[in-house]
Amino acid sequence: LPTLTPEQRADAAARATAARRTRALVRAELKSGDIKISEVIARATADEAIAKLKVVSLLEALPGVGKAKAATIMARHHIAVSRRVRGLGQHQREALTREFG
Repeated sequence: LPTLTPEQRADAAARATAARRTRALVRAELKSGDIKISEVIARATADEAIAKLKVVSLLEALPGVGKAKAATIMARHHIAVSRRVRGLGQHQREALTREFG
C-alpha cells in the first residue's frame, strides 16, 4: 500500500463518507418510494458511489423485499450475491426494471 500523507488520508476519508451518505440516501429514497429502481440504475452510470452499491442492498431497500426475497430475485435473474450495480448486465438491468417498473 502506498504511504499517504495526512492530507491525502483525510481527503480519502471525506470521499468515503460522502459515498456512504449517497448510498444511504438512495436506499432511503427507494424505501420511501420517492424513486424507482430504474432511476437508480440510470444514475449509476454517472455517479460512482451509486455504481458501487451492492445489488442485494438495493433490492433489500425496496418496500416488501427482505433478505429471502432479494436472494430469490437475484437467483431468478442470475445475479451473483457480490454483484454491484455497475456490474449488472443489460438483460439483468432490464429484468429488474421490468419487475419493479
